[in-house]
Amino acid sequence: MKKIPKIGCACEKPTSDYTEYRSSELGIDRTNGRNAEVTIQQCKLCQRIWIHYFVEFEHHSKSGRWYKGIVTKKDRSQITPENAVEHLEHLEWYVYGGSYFENTGTFGEGKVNVDV
Repeated sequence: MKKIPKIGCACEKPTSDYTEYRSSELGIDRTNGRNAEVTIQQCKLCQRIWIHYFVEFEHHSKSGRWYKGIVTKKDRSQITPENAVEHLEHLEWYVYGGSYFENTGTFGEGKVNVDV
C-alpha cells in the first residue's frame, strides 16, 4: 500500500472541480471492453499529480464512474492506461464518484469497481 499524506489542499476534496487541474490524456484502457479514459491531472495549487480514471457503459444507465488518486513523480512514468486500475487499488486512499455510486465524490481504498 502506497502511503500518500493528505495535506489539506482543495484537490483532495471529493467535490473538487476539474478547473483546479492541468490535464493531459494518458490514453484509453480497453481492458475487458471498458474503453475507459485515463488522464493525468496536476493540481494548480499544490502541484501534486493525480491519475484520473473514468469509465461509462453506454448501454447501461447510471454506469458512469470515476476514480482519482495521487501519483508520485517516480511512479508517474510507470503508469499506463492498462495498469492505472492496479495503481489506484494499491493506494492508501483515493477519491471516487459518479452516477453509478449516486454521489459526486467520496473517499475510498482498495478494490475499484470498473467493470459492468
